[in-house]
Amino acid sequence: MRECVASWQHMNNFWQHFQYSLGLVVLRYFIFAGLVWLTWYVLFRKRIFHKKIQQRLPVNADYRREILYSLLTMLIFAMVMALVFGTSFRQYTLLYTDSHQYGMWWFWLAFPLMFVIHDTYFYWTHRLMHHPKLFRSFHLLHHKSINPSPWAAYAFYPTEALVEAGIIFVFVLLLPLTRLHLFLFFLAMIMYNVYGHLGWEIYPKNFHRSLVGRWINTSVNHNQHHQYFKGNYGLYFLWWDRWMGTIREDYDAKFREVKSRKREA
Repeated sequence: MRECVASWQHMNNFWQHFQYSLGLVVLRYFIFAGLVWLTWYVLFRKRIFHKKIQQRLPVNADYRREILYSLLTMLIFAMVMALVFGTSFRQYTLLYTDSHQYGMWWFWLAFPLMFVIHDTYFYWTHRLMHHPKLFRSFHLLHHKSINPSPWAAYAFYPTEALVEAGIIFVFVLLLPLTRLHLFLFFLAMIMYNVYGHLGWEIYPKNFHRSLVGRWINTSVNHNQHHQYFKGNYGLYFLWWDRWMGTIREDYDAKFREVKSRKREA
């Protein structure tokens, strides 16, 4: 009897964490992707279309596919979070709840480390999924968005969604983190992911050549990856692309061309 009660409690705990995580990730996706899409693709589209990186719009079938597979991805993300927080797996992590345990210096230092780790994880798994033996099974669906919209941020095959969710395990097994760390980090991640698939460039002219900007990933950079399938594999930064020689040679010229366009009278 006790075993049945304990089993029920474990299942109930997992289910509660799954519902909470799913609600959170769905809310983030539709708020940020939805507001950005409404602003750039509906309200101000005609006024700013001359600045669109690719001078065309996705069709409705693209939007439907991107949203449908993003919903599936969010289910997988929520299951992984529920596994981490709602099962006995948590005892093997470095998650903590007492804010004084590591001090405020570590609380803030963790964020840049998380971005560096995630960018490295993303670059190498991304390149791996472009291998001919893996591309069709993992990454092809995401590249059906040749001209991506903000809705493409989570548009993955389930196989790729599992790879993307793997960063959660890396974080909780490698770094002492709180729930708040993960909440704020993935909030920033979806915002930058939506920007990467925006289809417009919001960084200023010549940003790509500045001391800082030459190391920061941009919407132009990632849009080229979707359009041509090769090169520009980074997520937040460009250092792996520059160090490994995988940044597209025409990136600087494309950025300059996009930011130099003038609206016709």
